[in-house]
Amino acid sequence: MTLTNTLITRRGLLGAFAATAVVAAPTYSNAFGLLRGAGDVRRIRMYSGRTGESMDTIYWIEGEYIPEALKEINHFMRDWRTNDMARMDPRTVDIMAASHRLMDVSEPYMLLSGYRCPKTNAMLRARSSGVARNSLHLKGQAADLRLKSRSVNQMAKAAEACASGGVGRYSRSDFVHMDCGPVRHWGR
Repeated sequence: MTLTNTLITRRGLLGAFAATAVVAAPTYSNAFGLLRGAGDVRRIRMYSGRTGESMDTIYWIEGEYIPEALKEINHFMRDWRTNDMARMDPRTVDIMAASHRLMDVSEPYMLLSGYRCPKTNAMLRARSSGVARNSLHLKGQAADLRLKSRSVNQMAKAAEACASGGVGRYSRSDFVHMDCGPVRHWGR
């Protein structure tokens, strides 16, 4: 075997190893990849029927999150029952934005729930078996969303296409849960 063939073989093996490592690693590259092609700009649009507030903000430009926009998102996604606020995980916002982009809609999301304080989560758990004790809402890593122009199934399929977190279908309540936790899905 010549030196050239040996190098090609090593490169090939290293390339295959690198590809395997990327597939096995818990990354958010799928969601981020879906956001490319917009001039490296990420935007989120939402409104809240609970507070009457709406938001349309660019929160990421050319590889950098915009701190002021993230603060606006944190405030908007606060626990509306108590006004408690937490730092929302930008990965969840990325998944939301990528899903929105995949659905090709101009309608903003209706935010039903973003961050939840422990008191709110406990109250909701007492009312419903569908609320997790250690919900990712408590960590600012989840959102419950609705769109008038898309079904729960359409929204969930878009979020699942990101392959970047948890997606829950709540058809009876007409909303989709998106989070940046492990990749998984549930509901009908």
